[in-house]
Amino acid sequence: MRVDDFDFDLPRERIADHPAEPRDASRLLVIGAEPGRGSGARFTDRRISDLPGLLRPGDLMVFNDTRVIPARLVGRRGAATIEVTLHQAVGQDAWWAFARGARRLRPGDRVVFAEPSTSPPPLHSSSEGFAATVAEKSEEGQILLRFDRAGAALRAALDRYGSMPLPPYIKRPRGGDPQDRTTYQTIFAAKDGAVAAPTAGLHFTDRLLAALDAAGIGRVTVTLHVGAGTFLPVKAEDTRDHRMHSETAFLTDETAARINRVRAAGGRIVAVGTTSLRTLESAADESGRVAAFSGDTDLFVTPGYRFKAIDLLLTNFHLPRSTLFMLVSALAGLDRMKAAYAHAIEAGYRFFSYGDACLIERSDLGSARGAL
Repeated sequence: MRVDDFDFDLPRERIADHPAEPRDASRLLVIGAEPGRGSGARFTDRRISDLPGLLRPGDLMVFNDTRVIPARLVGRRGAATIEVTLHQAVGQDAWWAFARGARRLRPGDRVVFAEPSTSPPPLHSSSEGFAATVAEKSEEGQILLRFDRAGAALRAALDRYGSMPLPPYIKRPRGGDPQDRTTYQTIFAAKDGAVAAPTAGLHFTDRLLAALDAAGIGRVTVTLHVGAGTFLPVKAEDTRDHRMHSETAFLTDETAARINRVRAAGGRIVAVGTTSLRTLESAADESGRVAAFSGDTDLFVTPGYRFKAIDLLLTNFHLPRSTLFMLVSALAGLDRMKAAYAHAIEAGYRFFSYGDACLIERSDLGSARGAL
């Protein structure tokens, strides 16, 4: 399909710069299955806090438990300022990174993110400074940075000197806003490795989880370490020519068994976020049965894809021409999603990472399994 087919106009004022407070006060557009053909659909305006009444006892929600690391760094190479966003780990001491000013960098160049201190360091700090060497440069302009420390020591340095890698449409001063370290992290965050948040999970609170438990709605977690490639624009004119970025995902034997039991009992699988959906679909066979999964996935979902493992998707509102809008269009139909987004824009919904959400029912389920 042509990438232009997935374009739409979005006013700048619809882009959220900060999350709702409290998190479960976000609005929720329910997009029910269309019983017949055409672009019409059942749209219902609700709140995230309404989820316990929208789902059924026996349904299972699947969350992503990845933790966002402070992957944006500002350093210097000589007199030049270099800003990098880490996006893929390579071993214990190296990361591929996008870099502003990458054209000025060459293999062997040293980028200093913190100068060594000449005075006694404060308690729990270090006088060693923090730096990396450009080990390699790709044809696309990405750089491989090899840091001067590894493992836990590198993560500690990122925590100290890095900032949260917010998407480019959220404007922050250089160095970031300290509040984003909390607000750009889900309450499920447990496993370091993401450089972008699984944003559908940002809406959940302990209060909402307790209400879901009381309603008999189960939950499990998978892990997909979201990469900064999720923010990259689709430059191809046709979806067939786009190369999807790869991300690392994990699904345990125990989680796979629980998902399969719920499906066998007639419960629905609710993917919370496109990252959970892509993990489940990567781990599923043609019958929809999932197995343990550990490895990279570059699954690119466009209209015509046959979903196997999920019944509903909770997700935020996505960018025009993005792979994520292509995914939701595959799930619900392009015309139906364009109509839903037009409704959301008109009704004042907030878009993108810190914005509101929608609950989408697969267009091919019919009334027996779906029926929100």
